[in-house]
Amino acid sequence: MNKTVVIGSKGFIGSHLKKYLEANGSEVWGADVVADYAESDRYFLIDASNSDYKTVFENRRFDLCVNCSGAASVPDSLQKPLRDYHLNTVNVFKILEAIRTNSPGCRFINLSSAAVYGNPESLPVQEGMKYNPMSPYGFHKMMSEQVCEEYHRFFGLKTCSLRIFSAFGEGLKKQLFWDLYQKAKAGGKVSLFGSGRESRDFIYIRDLVRAIEAVAGHADFEGEAINIANGQEVYIEECVRTFYEQFDEKVNYAFSGKAREGDPDNWVADISRLKNMGYTQKYSLEEGLKNYYRWAKETD
Repeated sequence: MNKTVVIGSKGFIGSHLKKYLEANGSEVWGADVVADYAESDRYFLIDASNSDYKTVFENRRFDLCVNCSGAASVPDSLQKPLRDYHLNTVNVFKILEAIRTNSPGCRFINLSSAAVYGNPESLPVQEGMKYNPMSPYGFHKMMSEQVCEEYHRFFGLKTCSLRIFSAFGEGLKKQLFWDLYQKAKAGGKVSLFGSGRESRDFIYIRDLVRAIEAVAGHADFEGEAINIANGQEVYIEECVRTFYEQFDEKVNYAFSGKAREGDPDNWVADISRLKNMGYTQKYSLEEGLKNYYRWAKETD
């Protein structure tokens, strides 16, 4: 049985991944900055003010470590770049150093972001395209990938980075669909950034964890980066319409035409590498949005 530790197991992606791996027979430990007395036997509490991951690896051997921790907000990275740097870059250094000194056989998956691409020169976006981040968040994710390459090249650690495009699903209380839900709930006409002709490549959380599982089983772990998406370009106006169709009452909305700093225009991923690892999309955008809306109503 594989032994896996999920860093950031209380977060959006980490919590879903932990449950999914457990349901599929893996022995999974969690690690995060939130105290969890119910899971104390398989849970490492990380000191948020002085994170040290040696306690995770010094007394136990893991086959796989998936780093789901870090910040995930472009606007916040523009307001607090040093905080974003520590959470998205420095912590990756600390985790890899703990693995290097205590458990060098442990494979490491780092969750990066499509933000490293910025506005790509052409579509679909391929992993070999040059870095062009448009925000501190994108720069720090780029740096985290380079740290993974460094630890593979110089220390022989088995690492890879996942460039996640637009992930969404139950538990995510930020970003596009949560913002749409909150604005609609407030009543009145909803005003949205952009023109609506911006595009993204969405992946629902239940597909995302399946993609991570595919990478864990088939990646080379030679410091490479892999696109995580569905290879489908969806215009923002289309996904907004699809989401608001889930509501009982009609929602009136309009796009302001004003772009938000740090946001790229158009994205769609080349997912050839991911498909070659056996990944296929299981959940449509509409199905994912139905589930998300149901969760948002029950949670609110």
